[in-house]
Amino acid sequence: MFENIQFANPQFFWLFLILPVAIVWYFFKRKKETASLKISSIKGFKGAPSMLAKLKPLLFVLRLLALSALIVAMARPQKEDISTRTKTTRGIDIVMAIDVSSSMLARDLKPNRLTALKKVAADFIKERVNDRIGLVVYAAESFTKTPITSDKAIVLRSLNDINYGQLEDGTAIGMGLATSVNRLKDSKAKSKVIILLTDGVNNSGFIEPQTAASLAIEYGIKTYTIGLGSNGMALSPIAYNPDGSFRYGMSKVEIDEALLKDIAEKTGGVYFRATDNEKLSEIYEEINKLEKTDIEEFKYYNYEEEFRMFALLACGLLMLEYLLRYTVFRSFV
Repeated sequence: MFENIQFANPQFFWLFLILPVAIVWYFFKRKKETASLKISSIKGFKGAPSMLAKLKPLLFVLRLLALSALIVAMARPQKEDISTRTKTTRGIDIVMAIDVSSSMLARDLKPNRLTALKKVAADFIKERVNDRIGLVVYAAESFTKTPITSDKAIVLRSLNDINYGQLEDGTAIGMGLATSVNRLKDSKAKSKVIILLTDGVNNSGFIEPQTAASLAIEYGIKTYTIGLGSNGMALSPIAYNPDGSFRYGMSKVEIDEALLKDIAEKTGGVYFRATDNEKLSEIYEEINKLEKTDIEEFKYYNYEEEFRMFALLACGLLMLEYLLRYTVFRSFV
């Protein structure tokens, strides 16, 4: 009955302090309510006590219950129904630029850098439910794998399809960044972000990374850069076997961290270094926290008044008390 009930005027509950005062008053005054008669002897009146006399305090109880119901009615009990609607007030457009050079097949991350990245990136995409995301892949050159879209199923499917061999081998960081800027420059989003990941140094392409960074600055695009690879040596592809598969050997991990830091700093982003699977996952979680989408929530309140039943109960109890007082208990009043 009282589930989800709240009171609009709870201050009226202070009136319940009247009840103990009324009880004390009734205790001391109840004998004066019946007329008294002084006689020399009451032997002729002895007999079984009347049941009505014992039930007479019921009238006072009914009046107290009526007063209690009236106080509750004055406090205005209500049932509250809340409905909510959310609205995205600040959308973010994100382009993930992914290095797909042969070095991304190195096995310092498990099972290799590219596969580990795809898993972590997929989790990141699923978290960004209110944002649009696009994919750019680059090696010796670059292309847009998926334009920015709010359809996460398309983005995840495209991410899963990324593999080595789609482009000529090499690392064109400038090309990857420039293509990403091109995807975002006409965006009307309040915030535009590039997440650029590489495991090498810029050695291909006809656009310098610094030039691409200047374009990002011009269009107000923030760039987070990630250097992927363990410190020192890593088991990487070094040659081809006769069957066309890669031959693996230990090779030095070379990442142009100075360049990646410079790009991030100039564009207002942050540089991260991922040396293992756990660190890579932590980096994407950190970016997810840094780039928050503002959500506006609207709440609608509907109130259903419940005081009427208590007011009617109070009236019913008062009428019952009145009827009993002037019918059944009339001779005792």
